[in-house]
Amino acid sequence: VQLQASGGGLVQPGGSTRLSCAASGSIFQINTMGWFRQAPGKQRELAAAISSGGDTNYEESVKGRFTISRDDVKKTVSLQMNSLKAEDTAVYYCNMLVITTTFRGRDSWGQGTQVTVSS
Repeated sequence: VQLQASGGGLVQPGGSTRLSCAASGSIFQINTMGWFRQAPGKQRELAAAISSGGDTNYEESVKGRFTISRDDVKKTVSLQMNSLKAEDTAVYYCNMLVITTTFRGRDSWGQGTQVTVSS
Protein backbone atom coordinates (compact mmCIF):
# COMPACT_ATOMS: atom_id res chain seq x y z
CA VAL A 1 0.00 0.00 0.00
CA GLN A 2 1.36 3.42 -0.95
CA LEU A 3 0.04 6.86 -0.11
CA GLN A 4 0.94 9.83 -2.28
CA ALA A 5 0.28 13.29 -0.87
CA SER A 6 0.12 16.52 -2.82
CA GLY A 7 -0.59 20.17 -2.21
CA GLY A 8 0.68 22.56 0.41
CA GLY A 9 3.52 25.02 -0.07
CA LEU A 10 3.82 28.64 0.98
CA VAL A 11 0.59 30.40 1.91
CA GLN A 12 -0.04 33.87 3.27
CA PRO A 13 -1.76 34.26 6.65
CA GLY A 14 -5.50 34.16 6.14
CA GLY A 15 -5.09 32.22 2.93
CA SER A 16 -6.21 28.76 1.90
CA THR A 17 -4.72 25.61 0.51
CA ARG A 18 -5.83 22.06 -0.10
CA LEU A 19 -4.00 18.83 0.58
CA SER A 20 -4.84 15.58 -1.14
CA CYS A 21 -3.64 12.03 -0.63
CA ALA A 22 -4.25 9.03 -2.85
CA ALA A 23 -3.84 5.41 -1.90
CA SER A 24 -2.77 2.64 -4.24
CA GLY A 25 -1.94 -1.03 -3.97
CA SER A 26 -3.78 -4.16 -2.90
CA ILE A 27 -6.58 -2.48 -0.97
CA PHE A 28 -9.77 -4.19 0.07
CA GLN A 29 -11.10 -1.48 2.34
CA ILE A 30 -9.99 1.73 3.99
CA ASN A 31 -11.22 2.50 7.46
CA THR A 32 -10.22 5.76 9.12
CA MET A 33 -8.38 8.36 7.05
CA GLY A 34 -6.63 11.30 8.60
CA TRP A 35 -4.13 14.09 8.45
CA PHE A 36 -1.44 14.51 11.07
CA ARG A 37 0.96 17.40 11.35
CA GLN A 38 4.33 17.99 12.92
CA ALA A 39 5.65 21.47 13.57
CA PRO A 40 9.36 22.08 14.15
CA GLY A 41 10.37 20.93 17.61
CA LYS A 42 6.93 19.48 18.36
CA GLN A 43 5.38 16.06 18.39
CA ARG A 44 3.22 14.82 15.59
CA GLU A 45 -0.44 15.49 16.27
CA LEU A 46 -3.75 14.61 14.68
CA ALA A 47 -5.18 17.54 12.74
CA ALA A 48 -8.29 15.86 11.36
CA ALA A 49 -9.74 12.41 10.79
CA ILE A 50 -12.73 10.91 9.04
CA SER A 51 -14.20 7.48 9.65
CA SER A 52 -15.51 5.09 7.03
CA GLY A 53 -18.97 6.25 7.98
CA GLY A 54 -18.10 9.90 7.44
CA ASP A 55 -17.76 10.96 11.07
CA THR A 56 -15.13 13.65 11.46
CA ASN A 57 -12.83 14.66 14.27
CA TYR A 58 -10.73 17.83 14.40
CA GLU A 59 -7.97 19.12 16.59
CA GLU A 60 -9.41 22.01 18.59
CA SER A 61 -7.34 24.76 16.99
CA VAL A 62 -8.43 23.88 13.44
CA LYS A 63 -12.15 23.49 14.05
CA GLY A 64 -14.14 25.76 11.77
CA ARG A 65 -11.14 26.36 9.50
CA PHE A 66 -10.19 22.89 8.17
CA THR A 67 -12.48 20.44 6.44
CA ILE A 68 -11.57 16.82 5.83
CA SER A 69 -13.28 14.75 3.15
CA ARG A 70 -12.87 11.37 1.53
CA ASP A 71 -13.68 9.64 -1.74
CA ASP A 72 -13.78 5.89 -1.32
CA VAL A 73 -14.05 5.22 -5.05
CA LYS A 74 -10.87 7.17 -5.78
CA LYS A 75 -9.29 6.11 -2.47
CA THR A 76 -8.42 9.67 -1.58
CA VAL A 77 -8.57 11.94 1.44
CA SER A 78 -8.41 15.71 1.23
CA LEU A 79 -7.93 18.52 3.70
CA GLN A 80 -9.25 21.96 2.84
CA MET A 81 -7.42 24.48 4.98
CA ASN A 82 -8.85 28.00 5.28
CA SER A 83 -8.00 31.06 7.37
CA LEU A 84 -4.49 29.76 7.80
CA LYS A 85 -2.34 30.99 10.66
CA ALA A 86 1.39 30.95 11.25
CA GLU A 87 0.90 28.23 13.84
CA ASP A 88 -0.48 25.93 11.14
CA THR A 89 3.02 25.76 9.68
CA ALA A 90 4.06 22.12 9.75
CA VAL A 91 4.73 19.02 7.72
CA TYR A 92 1.40 17.34 7.07
CA TYR A 93 1.15 13.57 6.80
CA CYS A 94 -1.80 11.62 5.50
CA ASN A 95 -2.67 8.38 7.20
CA MET A 96 -5.03 5.54 6.31
CA LEU A 97 -5.98 2.38 8.17
CA VAL A 98 -6.12 -0.08 5.32
CA ILE A 99 -7.39 -3.63 5.02
CA THR A 100 -5.49 -5.35 2.20
CA THR A 101 -6.86 -7.87 -0.26
CA THR A 102 -5.27 -10.55 1.91
CA PHE A 103 -7.21 -9.16 4.87
CA ARG A 104 -4.25 -7.76 6.72
CA GLY A 105 -4.36 -4.43 8.50
CA ARG A 106 -1.93 -1.74 7.45
CA ASP A 107 -1.33 1.58 9.16
CA SER A 108 -0.16 3.48 6.09
CA TRP A 109 1.51 6.89 5.88
CA GLY A 110 2.18 9.36 3.12
CA GLN A 111 5.54 11.02 2.62
CA GLY A 112 4.64 14.34 4.24
CA THR A 113 4.02 17.67 2.59
CA GLN A 114 5.18 21.04 3.90
CA VAL A 115 2.72 23.83 4.61
CA THR A 116 4.31 27.15 5.50
CA VAL A 117 2.12 30.07 6.50
CA SER A 118 4.06 33.29 6.20
CA SER A 119 3.87 36.72 4.64
